Amino acid sequence: MSTVTDDFEPQEKRQNGVRFRGPVVLRRGQVQESTTDQRLLDTRGPTEWLHSDPWRVHRITAEFVEGFGALAELGPAVAVFGSARALPDSPEYLQGVEVGRLLADAGYAVITGGGPGVMEAANQGAVKGGGTSVGLGIELPFEQGLNDYVDLGVNFRYFFARKTMFVKYAQGFVVLPGGFGTMDELFEALTLVQTRKVTSFPLVLLGSAYWSGLVRWLRESMVADGKASPADLALLTVTDSPAEAVRLIQGQNGHRAADESAAFAEKVAAERPSHHGPRGDGRSERG
Repeated sequence: MSTVTDDFEPQEKRQNGVRFRGPVVLRRGQVQESTTDQRLLDTRGPTEWLHSDPWRVHRITAEFVEGFGALAELGPAVAVFGSARALPDSPEYLQGVEVGRLLADAGYAVITGGGPGVMEAANQGAVKGGGTSVGLGIELPFEQGLNDYVDLGVNFRYFFARKTMFVKYAQGFVVLPGGFGTMDELFEALTLVQTRKVTSFPLVLLGSAYWSGLVRWLRESMVADGKASPADLALLTVTDSPAEAVRLIQGQNGHRAADESAAFAEKVAAERPSHHGPRGDGRSERG
């Protein structure tokens, strides 16, 4: 009669001085006297592993899981970016409130970085418009918490996990004047569209006085020197009107929905079994 011990195959076992730890083989100086379970249960052990890369993988995975879970049922949404330093009486703050309100009126949830300035303004506008106000915060040494207008907030340690949420759940970006962080988010999305990692993703720059210098440099330096094509530059649209920005988002999303519907109809038609017989006369083989 076998016992539980007889049938148990330990996760770590020795054979002729070689230790097998799952799929890992350890020899000579790599062999440890304690087992994985012993080290797990030892509360007196070192805690440096908390800061090791394998442990970070679990943290990163957890951030994606939390983000996906929180936003999966969000519905149509648009991300609004801009400076965290914009004051409440500044033109960009007031425009942020207006664009957030108009997006909510149009049926979009508004996603921001959750901070102050333009982010707070867009969240405030979303609340005023009766829409869903989302903030995706980031752990920074100098950043405040989520602003008071965020109704659904998710905090992140890692920029790349946070950026994934913006691109995955937004149907477009409205970008107001901002600094390095705003530029990072803008060019991240621009690169994804240019390389066709995402398609039909409108990028609207709000505030021609601020953005015209950048667009001019892109045209006269980058495009003129052959580092980008005129079609790449056409991926950006500049306007001074929050209402026009929302119309541009709606228009491109409407085209995308129509394209997706047409593609789906073509796929269904192609997969539908033919009712014609082998002679193509509409009769079955038995007819």
